[in-house]
Amino acid sequence: MSAQKGGWVSSLVFLLFCASSIPKCGSASLQQEPSPQHYFSGLEAGKTSLAFFTPSVSPGAQPFLEQIESSAEVLKDYGISVVKVNCPKEDVSRYCGKENALRKAFLFRGNRLIREFPTDALFDVNSIVANILFALLFNEVKYVETLADLENIENVLKGKSNMVFAYVPATGTAEHRAVMEAAFVYGTIHQFVLTTEAALLKATSHDDPDVSSAWLLFCHCQQVTEPAQPCRRTALAQPLTLLSIHRHLKLMGAPLVTEVAEDPEKISTVHLQLGLPLVFILSQKETYEADRRTAEFVAWQLLGKAGVALLSRDLVELNVLHRSNVALKTPEEGMPIQYLVLEDTDEVITLVEDKNKVKQIQEDEQEEEEDEDEKENNNQDIQDDQVVEAVSRDKKRELPLEQILVLTEENFHSSLSEAARTVVLFYASWEAVSLAVLRSYSEVAAHLKGTLGVLLSRVNCWDWPGLCSQENVTQFPTIKIYKEGQQSVTYDGMWGTEELSSFILLSQVPCPLKLTTMDEAEGYLRGEIPSELSSHHHTSLLGVFSTDTSKAREAFEEAGNILSGHVRMGMYFEDDALALSRKYSVSPPALLLARSGGRSVEGIALSKHSVQDMVQMIRYELLDIFPEITVSNLPQYLQLGKPFLILFSAGNISQMERKEMLKLAKGRPQQAFVACWLNLKKTPVGHGILRTYFSTTPPLPVLLWVNLHAGGQVFKFPSEQSITEMNILSWLEKLQAGLEIPSSTLSEEDWKPPLPAYDFLQMMEPSVPELSPQPGKTPDPPKIPGGDTARGGGDTASREEPSQESTAEEFGSPGRDLRGTAPRLAARDKQGKRHSEL
Repeated sequence: MSAQKGGWVSSLVFLLFCASSIPKCGSASLQQEPSPQHYFSGLEAGKTSLAFFTPSVSPGAQPFLEQIESSAEVLKDYGISVVKVNCPKEDVSRYCGKENALRKAFLFRGNRLIREFPTDALFDVNSIVANILFALLFNEVKYVETLADLENIENVLKGKSNMVFAYVPATGTAEHRAVMEAAFVYGTIHQFVLTTEAALLKATSHDDPDVSSAWLLFCHCQQVTEPAQPCRRTALAQPLTLLSIHRHLKLMGAPLVTEVAEDPEKISTVHLQLGLPLVFILSQKETYEADRRTAEFVAWQLLGKAGVALLSRDLVELNVLHRSNVALKTPEEGMPIQYLVLEDTDEVITLVEDKNKVKQIQEDEQEEEEDEDEKENNNQDIQDDQVVEAVSRDKKRELPLEQILVLTEENFHSSLSEAARTVVLFYASWEAVSLAVLRSYSEVAAHLKGTLGVLLSRVNCWDWPGLCSQENVTQFPTIKIYKEGQQSVTYDGMWGTEELSSFILLSQVPCPLKLTTMDEAEGYLRGEIPSELSSHHHTSLLGVFSTDTSKAREAFEEAGNILSGHVRMGMYFEDDALALSRKYSVSPPALLLARSGGRSVEGIALSKHSVQDMVQMIRYELLDIFPEITVSNLPQYLQLGKPFLILFSAGNISQMERKEMLKLAKGRPQQAFVACWLNLKKTPVGHGILRTYFSTTPPLPVLLWVNLHAGGQVFKFPSEQSITEMNILSWLEKLQAGLEIPSSTLSEEDWKPPLPAYDFLQMMEPSVPELSPQPGKTPDPPKIPGGDTARGGGDTASREEPSQESTAEEFGSPGRDLRGTAPRLAARDKQGKRHSEL
């Protein structure tokens, strides 16, 4: 605050100085001397005086005498006395002779003559003050005629001080006087350079300047560090006056960018004091360096027109939209700060130069907001905003992101070499799904803390759209894993903490992992190898190959590359491979599937050797026999295109129910349908599914047959019967014979995703291809009311919609289109709307 007061005081002093420079009529500052001898005997060392000698007052000299008397008061402020010396008639000395008397004026410092001026060059107050000060300030103000002279002075000043270069069409003008008076005040701070050469002015400008007007350029030479680097130049945009020069030099002396860590309403800078606006660039810790460079670029463009400040969101609590990136404070009292969303630096500059731009931007934003509100209202029955709601509800909770490295354009490529594998989350800080995934990602970072060879990092595509485009990120959020010397792998699974952690851990080890001894193979099936995965429970899949099964082995290796990060795969092809496979009642080529830490190992013969068939078979074999349906695994079972025999439970199912359902699933008819169960406590969207089927939730547990792919009929197992294998098989036979009446029938309309962003199955298709039945297991399915053999993988109401809701609520959608959003678009800070569950 003291610095601000000092600025006001210096400005006030300067204004008083300017006011004192206004000539006054009837000045009493003109001194009279009776004779030259009397004048010269009274001269003091260091004192400056302007003397003119006159034998008598002639009518022709009267205009000059009036002007010299008017200038006496002004020159007095600069320590220059104006003296009229009377020459006796008989005096014909140098100063009183006819050739000098009233034809010349003489400038003395002490008794030393500095310069003599023809009186016709001192034709008014401006010419008198300008020429006298020009003569006195011969060290402070250099006169140049050529571009080479100007550049020589610039080269000397580089790294030392700044230069003020002025062009005036002629000396003795009001503009010339203003430059000289400014040089008198600032000459010890800046080097002043003057020219009257129009050709030199044109040589220093890229445009075609008006040589009939005076110009002033501030040359920023002090900050130049290299001899070959030119000095930046900032032109004075106002007419050249003493006051405008003072204002310009004050602005040039102010900090280029002011860093603000307090309420912007309380900020006052020299720009605001001088009637100019102040532009705030809103910054945050992660993007400080880039924001600082942006602020400096804008400051150079607006130098002399507006101030620029860097406002940290991390240090100042701002109650504004998160997407706001620029604020404008005007010098008018009582005017609120305007927070805006601008697309690029050109808009910031236009904002200052065009006063109507602020109003236009605000009107555009208001219109855009109204359009989006109307669109949201029109779609409120189909939009899923539970993610937005969850993020909004928890927005004040700070995420623990210390374990996640922030990447920018500067450190991105160098950081990729810091670890064996670098995991990068590409996200948009304003988008709800991105923030929900960031929450899961922070949990993954905590879960994997201390894991060797893995570095978790993130890139905010709002701040670095160019980097995200360079890395081919067309959806966000997107996760990629980078390994030195290899192509990056894009994660295409669900966004839950468990799924992400599993993918990152599995990506650490080769897929397939080559085992060299029987002991290693047995340890692998028990989950002990590799050691980095020993504490994590994954189903292990081991391919066993003999020396004469090279084609199947190559297909298995290629399948491992495709499934890397998703499956734990090993490969054994040593001489004793036959003995290992026969231990599990199969012959090479074969798969050994170990569940539950090796307590159950199943041998499966490999009858098809193409990569496509191998991938499909592996995915199929990894499916649980009697799975619990969740949001994350529902798409895998929908892709099978089979009817669902699903047991809805209010919690975990009983031991007896699990035993009976497993017996059913392992029996011959399991190829015809998917036997599964759904825990309503873990997957509450199941309540909505049941309400769709029955209007109200029936007593639990309830067993249903749902043929989603043919007819959409829903059959309910009789509640009075116990859930046993025999009872269920008997019931299924009645369904086949058409003796049961469906409890409900789903609509035949095409159940497409309500919005493209919610087509989760489509997004997951690359990672979950349609699966064919297991090789060698192709029994005919029983005929069920509503259709024949299930058709491939169509979307249906009861399956599609629940997966959307739960996915959005718990994990976030796999991605939103990045094109056209960063950096212009941003999410509104609104409360999400709910809609009825289905």
